Amino acid sequence: MARASKREEIAQAALEQFRTRGFNATGISDITSAAGAPKGSFYNHFASKEESALEALNRYAAGLRFDLLDAPDRPALERLRAHFAFLGEDTVDNGFARGCLVGNLGAEVADHSEEIRSAIQGGFRQWSSHIQRVLTEAKEAGELDAALDVEAAALFILSAWEGTLIAARADKSSAPLDAFFRMVFDVVLR
Repeated sequence: MARASKREEIAQAALEQFRTRGFNATGISDITSAAGAPKGSFYNHFASKEESALEALNRYAAGLRFDLLDAPDRPALERLRAHFAFLGEDTVDNGFARGCLVGNLGAEVADHSEEIRSAIQGGFRQWSSHIQRVLTEAKEAGELDAALDVEAAALFILSAWEGTLIAARADKSSAPLDAFFRMVFDVVLR
């Protein structure tokens, strides 16, 4: 009887290890140990640690709950707040030990791997376009100032979020998250 593939376990373990430890601090043996797989089995499924990081980025993006931004039964800004609230709860629930994988890899690896840099750039563009779409909807509904540049606002909000996660991890506190919500939703998008 053939043994089941360990690819799923290895890919999920890579995602968790990269989010918790970072790319450079994570070795192949860390990934396979977390997956309960022999070290050699990693290379049956991934050509390199970089390739597993690309898979981790795809898996991470799938869990960002963009669906919260698309729920038609709620006002646009309420959906935007719900999206970031979900992500903030994940940060708090994990003891401020994991940040955004896109931002983490962007800071750590983007200067050293063109393939990862390109994937990160694409991830941020996709995320920003989701935010921009929600802001456009809010603007058209009269919830935002007609002069608001939604493209710049989306980029600002995403950039502010990434900085918020870094500060929350450094402080081991939700104070940066609270400041993000106050500033973005009570000042910038008022």
